[in-house]
Amino acid sequence: MDALAALIGGFGVALQPANLLWGLIGVTLGTLVGVLPGVGPALTVAMLLPLTAKLDPTGALIMFAGIYYGAMFGGSTSTILLNTPGESASIATALEGNKMARNGRAGPALATSAIGSFVAGSIATVALTLVAPVMVAVALKFGPAEYFALMVFAFITLSAVLGASTVRGLTSLFLGLALGLVGIDSQTGAPRFAFGVPELLDGIDVVVLAVGLFAVGEALYVAAYERTSGSVQKMTGSILMSKSDWRRSWPAWLRGTAIGFPFGTIPAGGSEIPTFISYATERKLTRHPEEFGNGAIEGVAGPEAANNAAATGVLVPLLTLGIPTSATAAILLGAFQNYGLQPGPLLFDLQKDLVWGLIASLYVGNVILLILNLPLIGIWVRVLAIPRELLYAGILVFATLGAYSLHQSWVDLATLYVFGLLGFAMRRWGIPVGPAVIGLILGPLAETQFRRALSISQGDAAVFLTHPISASLLGLTALLLVVPWLARRLK
Repeated sequence: MDALAALIGGFGVALQPANLLWGLIGVTLGTLVGVLPGVGPALTVAMLLPLTAKLDPTGALIMFAGIYYGAMFGGSTSTILLNTPGESASIATALEGNKMARNGRAGPALATSAIGSFVAGSIATVALTLVAPVMVAVALKFGPAEYFALMVFAFITLSAVLGASTVRGLTSLFLGLALGLVGIDSQTGAPRFAFGVPELLDGIDVVVLAVGLFAVGEALYVAAYERTSGSVQKMTGSILMSKSDWRRSWPAWLRGTAIGFPFGTIPAGGSEIPTFISYATERKLTRHPEEFGNGAIEGVAGPEAANNAAATGVLVPLLTLGIPTSATAAILLGAFQNYGLQPGPLLFDLQKDLVWGLIASLYVGNVILLILNLPLIGIWVRVLAIPRELLYAGILVFATLGAYSLHQSWVDLATLYVFGLLGFAMRRWGIPVGPAVIGLILGPLAETQFRRALSISQGDAAVFLTHPISASLLGLTALLLVVPWLARRLK
């Protein structure tokens, strides 16, 4: 009942005209940018992050939630019509969605994607409403040792999930941890790795890092290696789904939601694994196996529902524990920190209206997205015709202006392009950029919790092994590192 009362109060915040406007702007911008080929939610949120620097925290975070959801919705359009997934989680959708478009059924493919995203997002938001208070109660039992162990567990699992290999993921993570050391030591007040540059004493700005690695790095990579664009499939026929399409889609939406949400809530989750599990499940359960590989609608409905349910599930550990389980969630965490807010159990007490207003805005945003996406499909298709070289040139200009607007500092511009070149090199050699952003954001927090735990235990490092929760988390982390190595050795 407490959660229901808090949610009702949250609707009072989310439905205020100003916040409703920011939510509408967010979902529209997110869909518009997310529909562009090769532009995923992480790049979208990173590129638009500087826009909210002067906004009210509640309105800004509601807008970001809309951008996040809108980008997830919009990504399916380029995946289906152009066969160009904006992120790896959309690959499963491309397997059947683009085949449906080539067979003249682009309309039903986009419709089942949009409606499935709405159904999955709505059900997953209800689950978030119910699960979040339980997670907060558990998180209140965590001390410094438990939080440090949880962050170590998140570091290792996310490095393995977000990278093509554990070694590359850890390389990116340690790069982010090293960048997190730049600035003034919070314990001693001594400067670290600032190299005499006063602007670096406050540390590396996560917005500059995220925009540099994602937006600038991606633009440079596309300019160097991906100068050609694929052909857009034409929209033919009606966008309406037939009775058969509805009958085959709704069970896939429910199964995809059930698969996606739990994966989003765990540090080893993300959206890639549940989308492929959903695709495999639909392929196994279908009564039309001959259509798989040739445009089966279940192969679009299930993965899209799993993708959006997982995206909502990501908000559970982000809001209740302050732990991001994806690259996009890491950038959202940076947005919170820009306003001096640290997600976690105390946020639900100290900023109750903000948190529940944000959760309520997800319900509203899902409805707005459904209303926007189906009638405006024709407009999104025209957006796909923008030449890629003009698109990424615009991204480069927009990223530069956004980074400079933060502090009007030449240091921000210099670091932006240093990180842009670094992002280009990481993309070139297959090193993921997500763990670097996570390392920069969580590294200083992990260091603080580590020092607090040692201070409480008077320097006894055994504190991490004598507390059951921290010992269990560190044990799981060790298994994640050792078991794959042993498996390779046994083969």
